[in-house]
Amino acid sequence: MLGLGAIAKKVFGTPNDRRVKATLKLVERVNALEPEFQKLTDDEIKERTLALKARAEGGESLDDLLPEAFANCREAARRALGLRAFDTQLLGGIFLHQGNIAEMKTGEGKTLVATFPAYLNALAGKGVHVVTVNDYLARRDAEWMSNVYSALGLTTGVVVPQQPEEEKRAAYQADITYATNNELGFDYLRDNMRATREEMVQRGHNYAIVDEVDSILIDEARTPLIISGPSEDRSDLYLQVDRLIPEITEEHYTKDEKQRSVTFTDEGNEWLEQRLVMAGILPEGQSLYDPESTTIVHHVNQGLRAHKLFQKDQNYIVRNDEVVLIDEFTGRMMAGRRLSDGLHQAIEAKEGVSIQPENVTLASVTFQNYFRLYSKLSGMTGTAATEAEEFASIYGLGVVEVPTNRPIARADEHDQVYRTAAEKTAAIVAEIRKAHEKGQPVLVGTTSIEKSEMLSQLLQKEGLPHNVLNARQHEQEAQIVADAGKPAAITIATNMAGRGTDIQLGGNVEMKVLEALAADPDADPDEARARIEAEVAADKEKVKEAGGLFVLATERHESRRIDNQLRGRSGRQGDPGRSVFFLSLDDDLMRIFGSERLEKVLNTLGMKEGEAIIHPWVNKSLERAQAKVEGRNFDIRKQLLKFDDVMNDQRKAVFEQRLEIMEAEDIGEIAQDMRHQVVDDLVDEYLPPKSYADQWNARGLYAAALDTLGIDVPVIDWADEEGVDQEVVRERLYEASDKLMAEKAEAFGAEQMRQIEKQFLLQTIDGKWREHLLTLEHLRSVVGFRGYAQRDPLNEYKTEGFQLFESMLDSLRSDVTRKLARVRPLSEEERKAMIEQMIAQQRATAAAGTPQPVDQPTAAADGAAPGFVADNPSTWGNPGRNEPCPCGSGKKFKHCHGAY
Repeated sequence: MLGLGAIAKKVFGTPNDRRVKATLKLVERVNALEPEFQKLTDDEIKERTLALKARAEGGESLDDLLPEAFANCREAARRALGLRAFDTQLLGGIFLHQGNIAEMKTGEGKTLVATFPAYLNALAGKGVHVVTVNDYLARRDAEWMSNVYSALGLTTGVVVPQQPEEEKRAAYQADITYATNNELGFDYLRDNMRATREEMVQRGHNYAIVDEVDSILIDEARTPLIISGPSEDRSDLYLQVDRLIPEITEEHYTKDEKQRSVTFTDEGNEWLEQRLVMAGILPEGQSLYDPESTTIVHHVNQGLRAHKLFQKDQNYIVRNDEVVLIDEFTGRMMAGRRLSDGLHQAIEAKEGVSIQPENVTLASVTFQNYFRLYSKLSGMTGTAATEAEEFASIYGLGVVEVPTNRPIARADEHDQVYRTAAEKTAAIVAEIRKAHEKGQPVLVGTTSIEKSEMLSQLLQKEGLPHNVLNARQHEQEAQIVADAGKPAAITIATNMAGRGTDIQLGGNVEMKVLEALAADPDADPDEARARIEAEVAADKEKVKEAGGLFVLATERHESRRIDNQLRGRSGRQGDPGRSVFFLSLDDDLMRIFGSERLEKVLNTLGMKEGEAIIHPWVNKSLERAQAKVEGRNFDIRKQLLKFDDVMNDQRKAVFEQRLEIMEAEDIGEIAQDMRHQVVDDLVDEYLPPKSYADQWNARGLYAAALDTLGIDVPVIDWADEEGVDQEVVRERLYEASDKLMAEKAEAFGAEQMRQIEKQFLLQTIDGKWREHLLTLEHLRSVVGFRGYAQRDPLNEYKTEGFQLFESMLDSLRSDVTRKLARVRPLSEEERKAMIEQMIAQQRATAAAGTPQPVDQPTAAADGAAPGFVADNPSTWGNPGRNEPCPCGSGKKFKHCHGAY
């Protein structure tokens, strides 16, 4: 019997159905224009783009231009690619333009769908970013779709790592820019560390279309993007600690797999203390609970996590003497990404590879806050409905399910649950053999590299030919995926999320043509294509007769979306197919999230070895477990975001201030305001308001003015003068400090003084911001404990974070004022000596094969080496890491300018 909700849906349709139905009217308007646009010449199509741009600039809304823009884009794509967009693709494009997530099944042509809203929004002239999950897809999509955009008269750019700055800047200036989420985020952070406005590469955040939006905005949003620099090298301590960890027994620690945490027990702490003293790591008489032991405790905890929570070939692989992380959602290598807080170093010690120095955070941003910079955001994926609440609450994005062009003909079977992993594996091999013998292609989904390689060995023993796609083979990714639809093909893959290449039944024509022409460059391309198309068509029929692509998953992922993505590889564009999940009570999800009840049922049924339980309620209970995990992960991300929002407001303020300074012609006024504020603070500190002259600390003010403002003024005499109050002292200090800076400007020349002020101000902001980030990290790591005192950790973090920010701004003003007060031009003798020193250094460097530019020295800070200029590393000489820094700070070089 149907419930009231189900009856209402049957009568009125779901909200999604009503939305799709309403939008179909717009699609009809686009279709009505098709005959008109088919008559246009190629040049007239480009002329239409210019006309639409002019209308957009004239104030006409993009919504009004949509039917004509989509019709123009469809015709350009038909001519450039030979693809005429289906009505469902136009629907998806409209929803994207409206700032939604379009959920479109695999094989529905999402790459082409993105061209419609990208073209329409590019007419505004502010740039459009199309975001992909990896560099391969960014390059491929940009190259493929640039044919459409150039036919429309628009430019296309692609942003990839290690790209020359000029090339990257040009890519961002293009009408439509393809890039990965990581590179966009890093470029944003790098731009806000630049010295001049001209060096910045991004030109704003107008509109972004995010491909595989669930992978980027949800899966990868648990960890922020961080730009870091090296800190002190402590590799010896990691190695010493690592030698102790294998001796630890099970009573020494407790492990919570649900929370992915591991902690020492009291027995473990006692044993550890003894062993650390014996190893000479912990000084005699010092306890682990002493404040001095904080660093050692931190190292030991990270060593324990490295050994007990991180598995080789599952969480990371070892390649070329380095530990490379594996993305748990896509199964890809994350080259260049490192775990923070010394955890990566602990894993390096465990695996016996070179230990890289720990890093300190220079700048960071979460994906949530980066993508919320865009005026308009949209996304597309095959699986978003399960996370609709998160998309709405964090990004303000609605999810619209776009109907498929043809009905789905895939059969999704119930899960088969076995008692043990061995029984499950045997059943999997038997099922693969059965499909292989009837010529049906099989895609086997695994959750880790280790499991994919173990299954590969079993298939080798059974004599079943197959391909393996995991992080180790990612270079051959497109080739392996393109071959996965051939008759009797067997492909083992880790997490098929966002692979970006369709599995086409019978094989991929385009890939085969490229292969054939590479093997025989003299062959006639048209003949080769005709022959391959005929072969693939024949193979496709064979595969259809065998039942289409068979997706066999060896385990449930903790996210339903990843399971749905794997299923969605089969049954594209109305093709036949089937999918089934093989599970066992030993699987991580079943073991961690409760299979006791299920085990009791299996025992009650008295199942024989090798038998599986297949029942709809098993699927439902598993989905409930997955929903719990998804909910927990959502809470983690929400919490991360709440804390990052505190930092985000401060980050925006600092970045906006930096931009303002970089764009300003003359920042003399900003420097003067800062100087006067410092004077105000000094006067208030040493000559408190509403106090009498005999209560003043005139000597203290004299010393502070000399140190901070660089002026030698008779403050002590002023205090004895009749009728002198705080305001008079304040005005005299303003006047004296302004006079000193005017003299410096005259000595340097106005233009050079402007540059010095700007560089000192930017450098000091950057240094202070780095210190502030580190302080906030430390605050965040301890603020959680305040919950025990019935105080809300988030409110505590907000309050103290704001106080820290204010004190950072105070110290910024006094530091900038002090540096500017001390800067002076070089004397002729110092200049000559410095040039000679630099030429000698140049020769030595040239002999070593590393050229360095010779810059003319301009200024030195008091106490610094002659000719030292803070923002010009070529003036620093060549100090050793442990020698005093040439800036005259008294710190070691590695802790001062050498740290940057």
